[in-house]
Amino acid sequence: MKRLYLDHAATTPLRPEVLEEMMPYLTDLFGNPSSLHAFGRDSRVALDHARHRIARLLNCDPQEIAFTSGGTESDNTALFGTALAWRESSGARGHIITTSVEHHAVLHACRRLEELGFDVTYLPADELGQVNVQHFLSAIRDDTFLVSVMYGNNEVGTLQPIFEIGQAARERGIIVHTDAVQALGAVPVDLKRLPVDLLSASAHKINGPKGVGLLYHRRGVRWKPLLYGGSQERGHRAGTENVAGIVGFAKALQLVQEELSHKQDNMRELRRTFIQELSDRISSAHMTINGHPTATLPHIVNISFPGLSSDTLLMNLDLAGIAASSGSACSAGSLEVSHVLKAMGLSEDRLQSAVRFSFGYGTTVEAVREAAERIAAVVHRMLELVRS
Repeated sequence: MKRLYLDHAATTPLRPEVLEEMMPYLTDLFGNPSSLHAFGRDSRVALDHARHRIARLLNCDPQEIAFTSGGTESDNTALFGTALAWRESSGARGHIITTSVEHHAVLHACRRLEELGFDVTYLPADELGQVNVQHFLSAIRDDTFLVSVMYGNNEVGTLQPIFEIGQAARERGIIVHTDAVQALGAVPVDLKRLPVDLLSASAHKINGPKGVGLLYHRRGVRWKPLLYGGSQERGHRAGTENVAGIVGFAKALQLVQEELSHKQDNMRELRRTFIQELSDRISSAHMTINGHPTATLPHIVNISFPGLSSDTLLMNLDLAGIAASSGSACSAGSLEVSHVLKAMGLSEDRLQSAVRFSFGYGTTVEAVREAAERIAAVVHRMLELVRS
C-alpha cells in the first residue's frame, strides 16, 4: 500500500534542487563564516549571497533579515525583543495585542510576557477563525506598543485581515509583527507592500531544511536580541550561522516564489477535489469543513467528522497509509482539544473530531482522490463500530 503524505503544514519534503545547493556547504565548504581565512570567506560569501537573494525575493533590504533556528525562535525574538526594548526606552510595562488563534510560539510567549508584567489582550475569533478589525481598534490603548497577528492560520488555514490591522496600527505608531510561517510560499509576501514591521518565517515549510528561519525587522524598529555571545547577524542573534541551511532556505524560497501562481492554482484544485471527493462519499451529518471558505491558505483543509474522535481517526488513517494531523496536542499524556477550534466557538462534536489535511510539493490529484476514498472507508468503518 502506497503511503500518502497529507501533512505539509507540519513539514515539507526537501526538494532535490535545495539539497543539491546545500551539499557543498555540508562537505568541502565547511568554514565558519566569521573566520578570516579562505575557508571562512567562502562560507561568508555564500551567507551574504543567500541573504541578498532572500531579501530580493521578499522585497526588503538585506540588513533587515536576521537568520534564526526557525519560526519559534523568530516569533519569540519578535515579541520578547520588542517588549524588552520598549521597557528599556519607556520604563513602562506597556500593552500588547494578539489573537486567540495564534501559534503557541506566540501565545506562550505572550503568557510569559504577562508574567513579566506586560498587559496582553487576546482578540477573539469568529466561527470561521477570523478576527474583527473593529475589535482590534477597540483594544488599542495609549500604551499599546505591539500587535502580533498571524498571516494565515496553521490549523484551519484562515487568513487574517493583516493589511487592515497593519495599516491601522502603523497610523497609530504601533509595531506590527506577523507570523508568516504558514503563509510564506502559499500567498504573496511583498514586504514593501505588507504593512508589518516584523515577520517570522521558516524554511522547512517551503521544502527547505529544518532548523533555519528568519526574522524580518524593518529598519528603525528597536528590539533586543535573545541570544548573546557573538556579533553574528549584526549583533541581533549570536551563534555561528547555519550556512548550509540558509543557502537551502534561499534556494527553496526562490523556487516557491517562481512557482507561486502555479502552486496556488494547483493547491486550490487539490483542495476543491479533495473536499468534493469526500463530500460524495460522506454525508454532511458526519463531515464539516472548519475555517473560512474563501479567505484561506490554499493548501490547508480542516475537517470535523462528528461522532468520531480525532485521535482514533488519526491512528486508523495512519494504518490506512494516510499521514494527517489533528488540532489536538498531547500534553503530559492527556489529549487536549485545539485551542484554535476552541477559540472559534465550535461545538464539542466538531472540536473532538477535527483532522487537518494539507497539500504541497509532490501531491497530485490522483493522490487526493485515493486519499479521499481511503478516508471515507475509515470513517464509515468507525461509524459502524460506534453504532454497534
